[in-house]
Amino acid sequence: MHPFRQFINRYTPMPQSQWQAIEACLQRQEYPAQSTLLQQGQVCRYLYFLESGYLRFYTFKDGEDVTKFFTEPPYCFTSQRSLTQQAPAREGIETLTPSTIWLMPQQNAFELLEQPAWSTFVRLLVQEVQYYTQEILEELQSQTAEQRYLEMLETQAPILQVAPLKHLASYLGIAPQSLSRIRKKLAQKDRTP
Repeated sequence: MHPFRQFINRYTPMPQSQWQAIEACLQRQEYPAQSTLLQQGQVCRYLYFLESGYLRFYTFKDGEDVTKFFTEPPYCFTSQRSLTQQAPAREGIETLTPSTIWLMPQQNAFELLEQPAWSTFVRLLVQEVQYYTQEILEELQSQTAEQRYLEMLETQAPILQVAPLKHLASYLGIAPQSLSRIRKKLAQKDRTP
């Protein structure tokens, strides 16, 4: 089964006839690590499905490159506001590792909303993304960088293996040196009997 269809089926059953309409709109691309998929300020033209690899969403704030969040496979992603409004994106998206990504043009993604299963899938996915975004904001306000790093160890361990220290640190809202200290402290705890 196509990996994107498997992903959609997690949210809603996808009848074959509707899947064929979706599949006809998809284009598979291979990207090397550190490929820019979307630059901040560009208009996003695609809904993407990440089959393999890892991504980073980032923004420039006061001249600094700040990581907003990471995306692991399999998952759909886009710059939602930019795609919907065809306005300049407020964030950039880049690959952290070599990645296999399926692209669906914006026009197709919107035309397919007439298909009941696709419409249900998109609605449920948008709700899930809003939930994750709210969760990230709440963690930023209520947890220390160390607590957030420990949570990443539990829930996003693969990202910690592939993301450079500077991107992890900016995501946590601290300097790379502070993240190094947190890692060292945790490593010492692990070695203590």
